[in-house]
Amino acid sequence: MTDPQAIQPSALDQLPDRDPEETAEWQASLDAVAKAAGPHRAAYLMRRTLERAEGNGIALPKLLETDYVNTIPTAAEPSAPGDEEMERKITAWNRWNAAAMVTRGAKHGVGGHIATFASAAWLYETGFNHFFKGKEADGSGDQLYIQGHASPGIYARAFLDGRLTEQHLDNFRQEAGGDGLPSYPHPRRLPWLWEFPTVSMGLGPLSAIYQARFNRYLTNRGIKDVSASHVWAFLGDGEMDEPESTAALALASREGLDNLTFVINCNLQRLDGPVRANFKIVQELEAQFRGAGWNVVKSLWGSAWDELFQLDTTGALVRRLREVPDAQVQTYQTRGAAYIREDFFGKDPALAELAKLLSDDKILECFHLSRGGHEARKVFAAYKAAVEFKGAPTVILAQTVKGHTLGEGFASKNANHQMKKLSVDEFKVMRDLLELPIPDSRFVDGVVPYGHPGADSPEVRYLQERRAALGGPAPARRTHALTPLPAPADKTFASFDKGSGSQNVATTMAFVRLVKDLVRDKETGKRWVPIVPDEARTFGMESLFPSLGIYSPKGQTYEPVDRDQLMYYKEAKNGQILNEGITEAGSMADFIAASTAYSTHGEAMIPFYIFYSMFGWQRTADQMWQLGDQLGRGFLVGATAGRTTLTGEGLQHADGHSPVIAATNPAALSYDPAFAYEIATIVKDGLRRMYGEAAPGEDPNVFYYLTVYNEPMPQPAKPSAPGVDEGILKGLYRFNTAESAGVDVAAANAPRIQLLGSGTAIHWVLKAQRLLAEEWGVASDVWSATSWTELRRDALEADAALLRGEERLPYVRQALQGAEGPVLAVSDYMRQVPDQIAQWVDQDWSSLGADGFGLSDTREAARRHFGVDAESIVVAALAQLARRGEVKATAVKEARERYGL
Repeated sequence: MTDPQAIQPSALDQLPDRDPEETAEWQASLDAVAKAAGPHRAAYLMRRTLERAEGNGIALPKLLETDYVNTIPTAAEPSAPGDEEMERKITAWNRWNAAAMVTRGAKHGVGGHIATFASAAWLYETGFNHFFKGKEADGSGDQLYIQGHASPGIYARAFLDGRLTEQHLDNFRQEAGGDGLPSYPHPRRLPWLWEFPTVSMGLGPLSAIYQARFNRYLTNRGIKDVSASHVWAFLGDGEMDEPESTAALALASREGLDNLTFVINCNLQRLDGPVRANFKIVQELEAQFRGAGWNVVKSLWGSAWDELFQLDTTGALVRRLREVPDAQVQTYQTRGAAYIREDFFGKDPALAELAKLLSDDKILECFHLSRGGHEARKVFAAYKAAVEFKGAPTVILAQTVKGHTLGEGFASKNANHQMKKLSVDEFKVMRDLLELPIPDSRFVDGVVPYGHPGADSPEVRYLQERRAALGGPAPARRTHALTPLPAPADKTFASFDKGSGSQNVATTMAFVRLVKDLVRDKETGKRWVPIVPDEARTFGMESLFPSLGIYSPKGQTYEPVDRDQLMYYKEAKNGQILNEGITEAGSMADFIAASTAYSTHGEAMIPFYIFYSMFGWQRTADQMWQLGDQLGRGFLVGATAGRTTLTGEGLQHADGHSPVIAATNPAALSYDPAFAYEIATIVKDGLRRMYGEAAPGEDPNVFYYLTVYNEPMPQPAKPSAPGVDEGILKGLYRFNTAESAGVDVAAANAPRIQLLGSGTAIHWVLKAQRLLAEEWGVASDVWSATSWTELRRDALEADAALLRGEERLPYVRQALQGAEGPVLAVSDYMRQVPDQIAQWVDQDWSSLGADGFGLSDTREAARRHFGVDAESIVVAALAQLARRGEVKATAVKEARERYGL
């Protein structure tokens, strides 16, 4: 039978062999080594040869996996500047205070995490002392994405630095009193310290990549030179299983983001147990990152292992390290020397002989304590290699022990992520291990004391001197006193007030036209950041391609196929548009970086991200929450909105609920505008609030969500009645009355109803207004509900004021005060959207909406299916009036039959 491997030639095999004799000699040499020295030696020689070829720039496939050893040999490690003993003392104080803070908090039942920082302490301390640039450094300093569960250690260092007090530490996870510390990195809760919220795992690495990319965007566009800024993302090995964690690795390497370093704390444990119990997570991650084009630096073993590797003349030790699964490495951490001798060294005769040369203490030092992530020199070497590497991002895979220095009850135990405290006796053991001068007398009534060497101690002076040399404290978030951006000319917005006449214009196109005008503004036009996930042509944005250009760090290295056309596909190094391809997650990460540039870089940027509304909040709501946490500003635009406007695409594209999800986000101002002038009014005010002069009591740290539709309809002129602009912004205004609409109502005392519509539903409501008047003698007033959510929030604030003893009428009640008849609200979304305000409406309330799954059909058929078309509105209105005795009950039955319902 033919060997399958023999009939699978590589791509190189397709080339003619110019010297078969030489090829045969190389193959014979490999065969000879394998026969004489064994297959392991042959494999070793092949790996070294491939590494040499790669180093010499010879085009060969890269090795995706190297030996389970440090990338930087001990002999090649640079000497670290500074005082390592002083840094050891600082790290010891941080370890102690982090554990004390969480343990003291445990008495109040607030929880916390100890083991993560214990494993990563040196990863942070080395960076703080030698690498992480503060906000006073060149560019904007570095951006630090801190691993969420390590926050106690960062608080502990800020305490040592004098930026936090004991009272702060005692209020860890107790924020209601106003002087507490949030559980995890949170800019909205602690805006002077935290820049990036990271505990929703997977979002940190994704955001870090796009932040590094956005830094290049700012530099290449000439907005601000931030080429000296470096992005550091601290991650857990378990976190890398989140799909967002690795979703943009190729982007980072493709664009050569050497201003980015991932530091993955490989303590081999996730929340419940080993990350890869039967495998090796470090090797897996190495292959994944190398395959994506990243520079990989492994820092696995500490200096205690140097002697073992020198004794390994046969390669048996390296082979054994490659084959032992992670869960067994964890077991070695908790077992004695005899077990390790038998299970690790006893599997190979060469290793058994090697073990005879080692004392029990030496074995325990290696397997219990000595990891690359726990030694300052090893970490420094890895960081230095990362910042000096050019042409690609770097990932550092640092092996640590989860729970390191916390005692035998913590280290490498599967449950240590859930262990929230140490006993007093365990603290005393930890104190002795860390050599801290904390006497027993300070343990009063079983309470663990905080430790501090003194504000003028050598440790604190050293820490502060190192931070001063690097540009100030870190982490830190800068709140800039920004000069308000000048408002664009009023005519830009006013041009939408006159309507479109007889021309049919979809609100999606109205928004795009508005943006086209705004990006031409001489003062602020360059600050707009258009973001689109490969749907620009769907939204009619292709005309922006040649005028603004699509951002590419390489420019345009080819001649576009449509170069002879007016709206050709133009890429440019200083391009303004971020066209991300088919990735809503990547586009949102772009948006977050741009929307917070006012703080990160002191440059106000105005991002707008336009997307299929169904694939926004439903798919990336977690990132939108992250956006609010990070105090981002900008415009999210859900295009092709509604459940019945894109029905040819089917139910997966039919958005009937995005405003419901948006309503849950306190930072999102959600609008469902019906007309072009409403969009212009909302955007104008949004620019004022977020980038101009916010009114007293207004929070500028908000973002707007606008739904826009792909249904071309005539755009009416803005009504001239007073209060229209206020109503648009607050969420409700009367668009017309039966009389102003010119509908013919026969009876002077005709029954009356108030019809509220939002978004594209306003057009069905207007048709229903005519039908009610002409066919049923019912008068109706039509209201445009631009934001059900803002109406609800205003009403909730009024309710809260009432509890404080303040009389305040909700705006929705004010607006509808005196309006005759019942209220019928209509939306192209589920009824839950308009029903948000029902309890604050004094009139009889009813609603129509598109609940359930969408379907493929015509718009008319879909609206009839959901019961939201004009005829269905008429029947619902008659039913309301019939219940009040204002029309005959038979009218409802007659209407159903007439309209085929």
